[in-house]
Amino acid sequence: MPKFSIAPLERRLAAGQDSVLLRVTLALAYQQQGELATAVPHLVKATELDPHYSGAWRALGVLYVDLGQDARARVAFQKGIEAARDHGDKQAEKEMIVRLRRLDRQSGAAGGQSGEAKT
Repeated sequence: MPKFSIAPLERRLAAGQDSVLLRVTLALAYQQQGELATAVPHLVKATELDPHYSGAWRALGVLYVDLGQDARARVAFQKGIEAARDHGDKQAEKEMIVRLRRLDRQSGAAGGQSGEAKT
């Protein structure tokens, strides 16, 4: 995965060049630097800008898993699966179904869910 520099991305955002791709790229840049909590609002905004972009939902779900917010991850994956189905993106749909099942198995083994359900 290529390394992204945050400063130029933040400058574009500050200049009003907001877009789904910019938000997802910015979130990935923060993730690469270990700033997971800082990445979340960018992915949330990406899903608001285009709720049909399954890649943003998938990335948000993965991020929530990494943060230990399994209930939020579950919601993100469910919405991503819907978006993928609506656009015929079978690969994204399958990947998120697998991730959702993995969460279900883990929560069953742990005796419940963690995190909050609201995205």
